[in-house]
Amino acid sequence: MTRAVGTVERSRIWSHPALGLYAVVDATGSVRLGRPGQDWACLVPLVEVTATGHGRTWSGERFIDTAIGDRLAYRDHETVRDGDRERTTIRLADSATGLVAEVTLEAGAAAAYLRAHVRLVNEGTAPLRLESVTTLALGGIADGDGGLDGLTLHWADNDWLAECRWRQSAFRDQVVPLSRSAHGHEGRGCFERYSQGSWSTGRHLPVAALTDPDGRAWLWQIESSAGWRFETGEREGAAYVALFGPDDAHHQWHHSLAPGEEFRTVPAVLVHTETGGLDAAFGELTDYRRAIRRPHPDLRTLPVIYNDYMNTLMGDPTTERLLPLIEAAGAAGAEVFVIDAGWYDDDAQGWWDAVGAWDAAPNRFPGGIQEVLDAIRGHGMTPGLWLEPEVVGVRSPLAHTLPPEAFFRRGGVRVTEHGRHHLDLRHPAARAHLDEVVDRLVGEWGVGYLKLDYNINIGPGTEAGPESAGAGLLGHHRAHLDWLNSLLDRHPHLVLENCGSGGLRMDYAQLAVTQLQSTSDQQDPLRYPPIAAAAATAATPEQAAIWAYPQPDQTLDEIAFTLTGPLLGRIHLSGFLNLMTDEQFALVRSAISVYKDIRPEITATHPFWPLGLPSWEDPWIAHGLRGQNSTFLTLWRRDGSGGPTRTLTLPHLRGTRLHPTVLHPTVLHPTATEATAATAEWDPATGNLTVSLPRPDSAVLLRLSPA
Repeated sequence: MTRAVGTVERSRIWSHPALGLYAVVDATGSVRLGRPGQDWACLVPLVEVTATGHGRTWSGERFIDTAIGDRLAYRDHETVRDGDRERTTIRLADSATGLVAEVTLEAGAAAAYLRAHVRLVNEGTAPLRLESVTTLALGGIADGDGGLDGLTLHWADNDWLAECRWRQSAFRDQVVPLSRSAHGHEGRGCFERYSQGSWSTGRHLPVAALTDPDGRAWLWQIESSAGWRFETGEREGAAYVALFGPDDAHHQWHHSLAPGEEFRTVPAVLVHTETGGLDAAFGELTDYRRAIRRPHPDLRTLPVIYNDYMNTLMGDPTTERLLPLIEAAGAAGAEVFVIDAGWYDDDAQGWWDAVGAWDAAPNRFPGGIQEVLDAIRGHGMTPGLWLEPEVVGVRSPLAHTLPPEAFFRRGGVRVTEHGRHHLDLRHPAARAHLDEVVDRLVGEWGVGYLKLDYNINIGPGTEAGPESAGAGLLGHHRAHLDWLNSLLDRHPHLVLENCGSGGLRMDYAQLAVTQLQSTSDQQDPLRYPPIAAAAATAATPEQAAIWAYPQPDQTLDEIAFTLTGPLLGRIHLSGFLNLMTDEQFALVRSAISVYKDIRPEITATHPFWPLGLPSWEDPWIAHGLRGQNSTFLTLWRRDGSGGPTRTLTLPHLRGTRLHPTVLHPTVLHPTATEATAATAEWDPATGNLTVSLPRPDSAVLLRLSPA
């Protein structure tokens, strides 16, 4: 490792050639990120801060153009190099308040992404009440030559059962031109998206992008489970982007920074690609996500998971119901068997508002739950259990035995939501309780997989003492991440699935620690394809857990359809496999066998969407993974419109006129002998792939490799 302390040379103090960005200092000491040849006026200060008594220089909906941001001046910077990675910390200071901002920029030498976070230190003599802080701010996007008119804005709406719904709009439809020259001022508005409460993705994904017609893309991601916001708008004829964690206006977050104290923002990442549009940008983001994750064997081996919940036991497991499912799941090729919700339920009034102790229900398991766990192991599978660790039901004895300070409170009153209280994992009693639970389930019972669910939105947070509710939520969020890491430190082979009523807490604060992400609770197989196809925008393919719930009352086409969805991600198998005919069961086994054949390649692939990111009602949906030796493509046809054939352009496989690429498309699932008779033909002259799905509501997985 080498270390170099930088001095200002010509005004440029940092650069990143792969991103085309540099940081420069002007005559006043202000530091800004930009690209060579840009107008300085369109750039924004490196850090923007609002604090009580120190607002903005231009009032409106934006959280840029702040008084403190305008005053923050360059102090020094330092670069640390470790192999091909580089971390630069730029220090800024505000002489009026004594606030010091340390901006850390991290990137690989050839990587097209930039990760940032900010550390604020109060070196003044008076407390400072923070209300918003940027993690990263960048101006000068698509400036000049009418560039804003060609920009497209992309963002994703998210909801229970309807995750990852990407939308796009012309930038000018959201940020209208206002004739700045006639008014002498910028507009007051911006395009913004933000989280609300403790479901970080209950409204939108913390991921969005700007693209231009030439294939350039700016893609960003905010890594927070405790409040986030981004805004984009126009500044001096160019677009800007500002990325935030929680703030006072949207999340009831403010933080009193006493002299000598510090505050750290949540991290965020910015990806920039010059060609290839969103597909190329998501490829870079996928590499970045893989780089920041905690290493774990599960992320290499990708075991097949059977879960008894979806369209099957639905939270009502017993020994009698589980044993035949366990036998069938093992015979189908599953490697993990998860007993989902209900295994602890022995309450005549129901379990929802009584959870918290996490003991097995004797009436459900007359021979003890260990009998079932042993049966899972006996069929060659790892046993797993569902757990919702952060909640305690209002009727649970723990609601009275744990101290009041161990729970979320606002205004001195314990918070209740949908029959549950919420634990504050900063409190030692709350953490000790959950440590005892997990160490019992894993250490004593031999459970190797925990599905960690989260089914309430607790609102803005908790007020422990003088802190704001949003600051309490951020404190709990950071303690929760620390707790998750501590579990894996003690139990390094334990697999953790992140679930929030499906995909309502689908952020890379948690996915950098946990191994899998539940993508949805969607039970309609015809509604799942747009979620499955877009899941790789929210998680790496090998972390995106997608349900397949074949049933004995389904046709072979319907079984093949539901099995196709997860084959380019992580299989969450369910369904009454024990009641299937031999032909139906053989189709399930075939799909699992295909997955096991291709899964070693999934972990090094990049996602792409040859028909664009899917819309909710699209009849044809396509999602692919691009690998070094093969390209995999899933295509769904959901109704009879548009005919049985679709032609797709795959630019990364297209050769030249003199040297056409000759590819061999192979139908991996389902084969013509099993169900839908799909066909595929590659035209090397045009680089087009023509796929035929003769029947509506059918799907196919293809491999394209050199002939």
